[in-house]
Amino acid sequence: PDPGEDQRGEGDASTATEGDASTATEGHSGSQDKPMPDAKGARVPGEEDTDSMDGSGLYSLTEEGERESEGGRRERVNERDAGKRAARKRNRPSGGTAHHSSSSDEDDEEEEDDQEEEEDEQAMDAWLGAELRDLSGPSWRAVPSLKSREIGRGSHQFVRRVCGARGLVQRLELQGRLERHTGCVNTLHFNPSGTRLASGSDDLRVVVWDWARRRAELEFDSGHKSNVFQAKFLPHSGDSTLAMCARDGQIRVAELSATQRCKNTKRVAQHKGAAHKLALEPDSPCSFLSAGEDAIVFGIDLRLDRPANKLVVVKEGDKKVGLYTIFVNPVNTHHFAVGGRDQYVRIYDQRKINENENNGVLKKFCPSHLVSSESKTNITCLVYSHDGTELLTSYNDEDIYLFDSSHSDGADYRRRYKGHRNNATVKGVNFYGPSSEFVISGSDCGHIYLWDKVSARIVQFMEGDRGGVVNCLEPHPHLPGLATSGLDHDVKLWSPTAENLTGLKGLKDVMKKNKRERDEDSVRHGDQYDTQLLWFLMRHMRNRRPQRTRREGAEGDTDESWSSPDSSDEEDGGPDHVQCMSS
Repeated sequence: PDPGEDQRGEGDASTATEGDASTATEGHSGSQDKPMPDAKGARVPGEEDTDSMDGSGLYSLTEEGERESEGGRRERVNERDAGKRAARKRNRPSGGTAHHSSSSDEDDEEEEDDQEEEEDEQAMDAWLGAELRDLSGPSWRAVPSLKSREIGRGSHQFVRRVCGARGLVQRLELQGRLERHTGCVNTLHFNPSGTRLASGSDDLRVVVWDWARRRAELEFDSGHKSNVFQAKFLPHSGDSTLAMCARDGQIRVAELSATQRCKNTKRVAQHKGAAHKLALEPDSPCSFLSAGEDAIVFGIDLRLDRPANKLVVVKEGDKKVGLYTIFVNPVNTHHFAVGGRDQYVRIYDQRKINENENNGVLKKFCPSHLVSSESKTNITCLVYSHDGTELLTSYNDEDIYLFDSSHSDGADYRRRYKGHRNNATVKGVNFYGPSSEFVISGSDCGHIYLWDKVSARIVQFMEGDRGGVVNCLEPHPHLPGLATSGLDHDVKLWSPTAENLTGLKGLKDVMKKNKRERDEDSVRHGDQYDTQLLWFLMRHMRNRRPQRTRREGAEGDTDESWSSPDSSDEEDGGPDHVQCMSS
């Protein structure tokens, strides 16, 4: 970047302030139909936004939106203590002779309770504040960058710098909803040009949206028999081919016409368990990978008569490891990473998979404290960074970890991102920004979290789902915005149009609540009990579900299977085949 753009002098700061205010005003004057910024994200009226594109002072454990008077805080503490005292009084025997002694005991117990609460609060603050770094200065300044673009200097880098600017991330707000599905929306994917958005749902339908106009261009029956988990445009296919996977274990391909119709859908592979994720090869219009809960990774090449080729069966020792996620390294496409029903990230090289040597694994990563942990953790999602040098991994009822993919086998994590809750569903995680500047995830609390990747500090916190859980987060490939979905039956679109930086109101309380619930659940529930119960409920619900009638939308549907002979249409078995529900 040019020195004039990134230097933080007083002149730049004042110029950026004036430019940002005028830019925000102009942006809102022409869009009367956009929703106003949520009150929870707005600053105190009259407070000056000294650097509207910076926000480098954000995020401490007492956020601006968090600060409250000591009197209000004491009032809540006193109310809570009064309730405890009343409960103790009800449980104590009454008697005239014991009245004076009991009052002194009561005071002692109150002091002990207050001390324990204070210690718990300090321990929680210490945990949340650990492993954090200071936020760096802004990498993009609005007014100098706009001036440079006007005279043609650095214009080719303008969009990339804007999309990765922290000041815009801190202004993200809800722009609109796409409503068409009648079930939970489990997958979102932009086409390479960013003009279309594909969504798949529990209603077994796939919708292709013109998201800018907020209308459905195409809707069709996926051909799946159970919840659609992913639907992705194959690159360089002219947006004419969609690859899909679902709870029924099928991998299907839909052929789309230029006249907004679905010609047909074909089954090209079959897993014995649910298939949660597909991994695209960035430059290939006809090949991709799939991973299933049967621990198998299929390589699929649509040019072949029998497209599915079993690449590897993922094992730890002699035990199969069911898979929830897979991703191809975007720079070295021979490498792919998988994660699932244990704590290890495994990286394979398609050119040299020998299952007789280390089960074919090139290298494994795991946070050191989870290697011998008694609590069984699963990996629900992993993704490579834009340049393939980093791996981001989200653990079930644990935190999000960043690994260096070039490190040797067994290396520990580089960064840890805290505050969210990943328990109820198979939750996604993603990078945000053209250079993977931020980490983004949904949460069981219904919020969307964005962390600065380097400092691991939260820079944005938004309410994302009324149903309570956000699962999918899909950044736009070229613009500063994203689409999200979860248990709600709609798709939500977010853009950086808020006038003021986020105040992160309520963040501290929500983070602490998530941590306490996680700790309580880890003590209360055993893994085997949860697995058995979940498996029983899923079997019961599936058996009671009425047969769905076929809907119109596809001209034809073929059920040819080119997978391995030992495939079966329906996953069966017992708790080992339980599916980590995405809805």
